[in-house]
Amino acid sequence: MPKYIEKISGVQQLPQVAQALINSLNHRSLVALKGKMGAGKTTFIKALCLELGVEDQVNSPTFSIVNQYETNKGETIYHFDFYRIETLQEALQIGVFEYWDSGSLCLMEWPEKVEKLLPPECVYLTINEHEITGEREFQWEIQ
Repeated sequence: MPKYIEKISGVQQLPQVAQALINSLNHRSLVALKGKMGAGKTTFIKALCLELGVEDQVNSPTFSIVNQYETNKGETIYHFDFYRIETLQEALQIGVFEYWDSGSLCLMEWPEKVEKLLPPECVYLTINEHEITGEREFQWEIQ
């Protein structure tokens, strides 16, 4: 079970972390991003989408819950923000299993809200911010 740790001191290093994650996924399509409010989950997803060839505007789907992006290779990426989900039933009503079973990359912010629904093959990426220096540490494991 490989464990990855990447530390950065600025946003200019996000493409390196994004590429490391992409290289480690090995056909896994579910990525759950954990971190405190303001840790950089959405910013990282923007960098990740850019590395994957998304040319559309990438924004947090806080109110819509899910956004869909297309890469320049015609691949679909789904970006979820479960922050406003109150119950698992709400997640089921939007059809999360259909998205997750699609084989498309699914990037999820605030996965804690739907953790009971997530399958074991989901990759959990945690972003920790050093409060004084602002440095970020990205950690994930591939099961």
